[in-house]
Amino acid sequence: MIDIEIQNETHQTNERLKFAVVPRIGEGVRLQNPNGFWASYDVLDLWYQKADYGEVWVPFLHVRKTEGEEELAGSPLAVKDQGEVVPFTI
Repeated sequence: MIDIEIQNETHQTNERLKFAVVPRIGEGVRLQNPNGFWASYDVLDLWYQKADYGEVWVPFLHVRKTEGEEELAGSPLAVKDQGEVVPFTI
């Protein structure tokens, strides 16, 4: 697994996630929003920086929410609980 630092332009957050492969520029990734919903994000930029430890290069992704994702959050496919849209749970 590869640790990748993700800089989210939409929510102005940074987080580190594990991936099996490094996504390329222009590809999409699915990430969980702060509100618990999953959404599609476009990879805008990818670069590598040398880590503080050893001869290791850490990948960084710059992502932004895919256009049209906001409309899907209010779609009838979402489960409603007492009038509020909530993430799908099992």
